Amino acid sequence: MAGTVWRSTLWRLMGAMKTPGPQHSRPFTRGIQTVTLIPGDGIGPEISAAVVKIFEAAKAPIQWEEKNVTAIKGPGGRWMIPPEAKESMDRSKIGLKGPLKTPIAAGHPSMNLLLRKTFDLYANVRPCMSIEGYQTPYTGVDLVTIRENTEGEYSGIEHVIVDGVVQSIKLITEEASRRIAEYAFQYARNNQRAGVTAVHKANIMRMSDGLFLRKCREVAEGYKDIKFTEMYMDTVCLNMVQDPTQFDVLVMPNLYGDILSDLCAGLIGGLGVTPSGNIGTNGVAIFESVHGTAPDIAGLDLANPTALLLSAVMMLRHMGLHDHGRRIETACFSTIRDKKVLTKDLGGNSKCSEFTNEICQRIQDMD
Repeated sequence: MAGTVWRSTLWRLMGAMKTPGPQHSRPFTRGIQTVTLIPGDGIGPEISAAVVKIFEAAKAPIQWEEKNVTAIKGPGGRWMIPPEAKESMDRSKIGLKGPLKTPIAAGHPSMNLLLRKTFDLYANVRPCMSIEGYQTPYTGVDLVTIRENTEGEYSGIEHVIVDGVVQSIKLITEEASRRIAEYAFQYARNNQRAGVTAVHKANIMRMSDGLFLRKCREVAEGYKDIKFTEMYMDTVCLNMVQDPTQFDVLVMPNLYGDILSDLCAGLIGGLGVTPSGNIGTNGVAIFESVHGTAPDIAGLDLANPTALLLSAVMMLRHMGLHDHGRRIETACFSTIRDKKVLTKDLGGNSKCSEFTNEICQRIQDMD
């Protein structure tokens, strides 16, 4: 792909978090914008510091408000994020989050799940596009997974029926299914995408996935300009590894989205280069790196900040700060393309700080 076309297409995709419609939009005023920064655990503080430094080099008009989201028990023993973190998100409406660990303890909730429920982050959006200069077995990947983020098998409704028998309830609602379908089609229209594929297993789970599929079909009737297809989850996985270029935008329930979005990340090089954003109600959005905390390399200056940085670029696009996002994105991908200063997982031997400094220098050279 020619450089100019590649950069243009990449900005459209990797920066794409264009809000689907007026019901989700939040006007951002000119001047300094406050963003809630959740550094996370393990390598989280290191890659968060790298993003902050790169934003400073780009003179992005962002003021960071750093908060911890370790779960605490509130009234009645219910798990909740600390009040100061919730209050910060309620004010800023925008968050950037590093990886979070979930303590292995009875009853302790997944921190990511708790955040989704707290802020009703109903849509997870992950663009996956082949990166120039970073070789994988696949080329020309250019797709987006849109995952319903609040229910399905991840509703957390489980109980013991009798000793040795556990029941987990899959919750699918008409409201959530219609909402995520509407988001997917509006996203496709706003981002000049040609088609939406609904991913399901309605042949087996006729009531739950059947309801999800019906809502997708109903919403599709209002978007005749967007090609609509429907496909079984297992068939999508088969076709995806055979030829990912046949897919455009995919929308699916929670569990399928968790699996398929990671599969798609593998096509372009892994979670370390895959951005992610979560859109919620009332204008709230949290952008995040979706890889693990990598405690084995924490504090060793070996982490790769690319995923969190690209998620931050999505955040800038969401906030209307297109020029700052474009400069950061260009510097990041030209660094990867030139292959001179790369972290180990990207094929080099450089430190996180060296990779960060290289991106900063390239941004400053644009001035």
